[in-house]
Amino acid sequence: MLKDFQKKYQDKTINKEDIFYDIYGVLQSSEYKQRFAADLKKMLPRIPYTKDFWKFSKAGKELAYWHLNYETIEPYELEEFKEDLFLDEEDYRVKKMTFGKNKNGIDKTIIIYNSKLTLSQIPLETYQYIVNGKSALEWVIERYKITKDKNSGIINDPNNWSEDFRYIVNLVKRIIRVSLETVKIVNNLPILNERK
Repeated sequence: MLKDFQKKYQDKTINKEDIFYDIYGVLQSSEYKQRFAADLKKMLPRIPYTKDFWKFSKAGKELAYWHLNYETIEPYELEEFKEDLFLDEEDYRVKKMTFGKNKNGIDKTIIIYNSKLTLSQIPLETYQYIVNGKSALEWVIERYKITKDKNSGIINDPNNWSEDFRYIVNLVKRIIRVSLETVKIVNNLPILNERK
């Protein structure tokens, strides 16, 4: 594969890592997902040789940075509305997050974290980063809730997944940042313009 890429692009500096990131960039391309949607449902992805290998490789590397480091990046700044002036550790426990409401129905710029904390000013672009049919933020909201297994009675409590009592709040903020960065990178990808 390395030899094929170097030959196709006439560039001996291309290495295996560059190819990995090129593929990652192509897989994130909106054009790629749209054009090959039917094929992707029934077979393994086929990656075309694009006109601009290095743009896709660079974008893929940037995307990989955000996607791999989502737990350590700087959280996105959101407005935190607190019921009380000061919240203690217990006040950051989550049972089930929900979206806010307005006169038109659901307001996705607001997340009701719990009865004492509401997060607002969420950019709507956040929801453009789709992972397996849902936005990344909606996956977090759906998964980070207390559930009880019907058969075993075992309780799954995401509040116990970290000793940092603000872990889930900061995770929401980090996923927003990752989503926004992803959308920005993907929107700046060039067209595939496949090589023969």
